[in-house]
Amino acid sequence: MPRIAIIASLTLAPLFTSAASVEFSRDVRPILATKCYACHGPDDVREEAVKKAIKPGHPEQSEFWHRISTGDPDDVMPPPSSPKPLTESERSVLRQWIAEGAEYQEHWSFQPIGHPKPPTLRNSKGAQNSIDLFIRAKLDEHHLQPAPEADPPTLIRRLFLDLTGLPPTPDEVEAFTRAYSTDRQAYDQLVTRLLSSPHFGERWGRHWLDMARYADSNGFLGDGLRPEAWRYRDWVIDSFNRDQPFDAFTLEQLAADLLPTPTADQLTATGFHRNAALNTEAGADKEETRFQNLADRVNTTGRVWLGLTLGCAQCHTHKYDPITIRDYYSFYAFFNNTQDREQPGTKAQILTEVTDD
Repeated sequence: MPRIAIIASLTLAPLFTSAASVEFSRDVRPILATKCYACHGPDDVREEAVKKAIKPGHPEQSEFWHRISTGDPDDVMPPPSSPKPLTESERSVLRQWIAEGAEYQEHWSFQPIGHPKPPTLRNSKGAQNSIDLFIRAKLDEHHLQPAPEADPPTLIRRLFLDLTGLPPTPDEVEAFTRAYSTDRQAYDQLVTRLLSSPHFGERWGRHWLDMARYADSNGFLGDGLRPEAWRYRDWVIDSFNRDQPFDAFTLEQLAADLLPTPTADQLTATGFHRNAALNTEAGADKEETRFQNLADRVNTTGRVWLGLTLGCAQCHTHKYDPITIRDYYSFYAFFNNTQDREQPGTKAQILTEVTDD
């Protein structure tokens, strides 16, 4: 998997917008969530709000503004008995939001990725890239100074632990300290060396294995061992270390068996969906167990690749994300057309085979 994907997977919401404007997701939704949703619920949509309570651009003509600003104890919202009354600053934000058009936003994770322009600073000393410019701008806004640069022993320890999960040896600390004192490129060279270390895949592959619910045993009752599960673990580590493109990393785990001529390694990748807990109790209902395994695959795929709590729609249309129960079982149907088969004695012992129907 491209190493940059490790950073990209830590998805960040937009952090910097104009101080003169109100942003729904950043400024308004948190107020509604903490002060209004407990009684009114989170299912409000703009089309209904502008029909009944909000006149965009005209707060004084909006019932919404009247109810949060009135001094009448019978009309004011939240009511006087509420443990979380609105503050004056919160009312000001809501009023400005209405005045600016009362635009709603989907959750930031559903919005297209933007390309904000880095801020221009009077003093950009020490900023080595555009991310530094954003950070320095926010520090300046709060009249803060950046922390001093860490000393070389601290830098090398941080790098080793972050990229390999192992501490540096005393000799490595001494060598880096000596090199860094005369050549700051020593830091970049150390990063390159650690990214090439086999321990990199072991360190960062652990996060993926957690998401893949990897285990060496079944997880129920006798907790029987899975003697071939390590093959999938090693495939993940190797994928990280050889910087496999993320599209191939995805395809091989979800559907390598559908490739025209899959290799044994590619079939091993499909072990992603054979890592679920397995109930081997003699009295277990086979169809119930099969359903539970299928639901686990759907829920895990939604959580890992879509970043959504898709599993909520297993029982009801999602309350927060735009996923219906029909969407859930349409997705479920894909996995419901699979048949598991063990192939003892082969490297691809963990296999999901799609049936003809």
